[in-house]
Amino acid sequence: MTESDSIAYDVVVLGAGPVGENVADRTRAAGLATAVVESELVGGECSYWACMPSKALLRPVIARADARRVPGLRQSVQGPLDAGAVLAHRNHYTSGWKDDGQVRWLDGVGADLYRGHGRLSGPRTVRVTGSDGTEHVLTARYAVAVCTGSRAVLPGLPGIDEVGPWTSREATSAQSVPGRLIVVGGGVVATEMATAWQALGAQVTLLVRGKGLLARMEPFAGELVAEALTEAGADVRTGTSVQSVTRDNGTVVVVTDRGERIEADEILFATGRAPRTDDIGLETVGLEPGSWLDVDDTLRVTGHDWLYAVGDVNRRALLTHQGKYQARIAGAAIATRASGQQLAAEPWGAHAATADHAAVPQVVFTDPEAAAVGLSLAEAEQAGHRVRAVDVDLSSVAGAGLYADGYKGRARMVVDLEDEILRGVTLVGPGVGELIHSATVAVAGQVPVGRLWHAVPSYPTISEVWLRLLEAYRDS
Repeated sequence: MTESDSIAYDVVVLGAGPVGENVADRTRAAGLATAVVESELVGGECSYWACMPSKALLRPVIARADARRVPGLRQSVQGPLDAGAVLAHRNHYTSGWKDDGQVRWLDGVGADLYRGHGRLSGPRTVRVTGSDGTEHVLTARYAVAVCTGSRAVLPGLPGIDEVGPWTSREATSAQSVPGRLIVVGGGVVATEMATAWQALGAQVTLLVRGKGLLARMEPFAGELVAEALTEAGADVRTGTSVQSVTRDNGTVVVVTDRGERIEADEILFATGRAPRTDDIGLETVGLEPGSWLDVDDTLRVTGHDWLYAVGDVNRRALLTHQGKYQARIAGAAIATRASGQQLAAEPWGAHAATADHAAVPQVVFTDPEAAAVGLSLAEAEQAGHRVRAVDVDLSSVAGAGLYADGYKGRARMVVDLEDEILRGVTLVGPGVGELIHSATVAVAGQVPVGRLWHAVPSYPTISEVWLRLLEAYRDS
């Protein structure tokens, strides 16, 4: 039997991943009655199928790689990883794919959770259908925030559904190590999962359609990661496309555009994302189902003064931490508009997600790590900035040599020659993921190069690369 009721809230949030949780946290902190709708697990993609499980898989891989570069320790870590222990550790970090803890947190901030499929049914109205057919109609006085994230996209190859391919979800949640794994793609998911499963004992073949890996970063990032994957035993093939894929008696068979035949036990396609907006009722408010949602810097959807799109769905930066940043901005903007106060929506203001354009940080947890913030040299030039790239070999820094024998890495800062500020920084090498926030502060803060001379790096740390970069800029 279907029960229908209507409940009024100040804010209704579609999606209870990290982005939706942060919108709810901010609107509840402002005293706004908030409902959150979730069709899967509270905590979303990041908690169960992306950030947390992937990094739990990768942490032992990176720790062992680092240990093997340290005299007196390398001989103790030459054996294989304990794959069972690594997978169990990953399971722990996903809470066994149960969301009890996340539900308690959401309850703690005072938001009401509705489990089921939420669809817009007109302006400021969301209809929630539970798994048992029960329906609730939620109305929002001030705002509906779409925080439904994105999903992996499979290529349109004939018969691909019968193959049972992995996407990022299967790659991060698999309970055993395949003997042979084909990874299709050259981006973050592809390189991280190739790194993890190769180290856990799979024989990985990485098929990359483009010229190299990590195409959105500086070219040297992908080059160093490809070199390391090859040294680890992976077969990295660039300029290669999949023409067909079949499964024959359990074996995956790929034929490439070069006529090569490759066999494996599993195949992972890491070839793109699409917004989860195809069945959330966008057509009821004049928007295209399945589309990315255009927003302004307060995260409000173009042409709709009550509708917000936060996180992956707006395609500004498909990163959990950036989505959470947007959520903080959107939650504050919703609360300020609800109170009738004036927004601070100027660049870098409290209600403007300016960092989405100028200071997006990212760490790729491969070995070596690749980390970047802001614009690459090519992006800065395309944006019309007059810039200079300054490069430093990270092995020249004393702290890098102490960190690892035979340290390989590179750093680049992109300097705006007119404003004398940094437009972007890229670091590649062991341990650089923990260095990127200093670069983020410099880029987001638009710290003048002259002032950076007074930010003295501690000796002997890898952070001394900042001094080397500034010296190289001065001397160039």
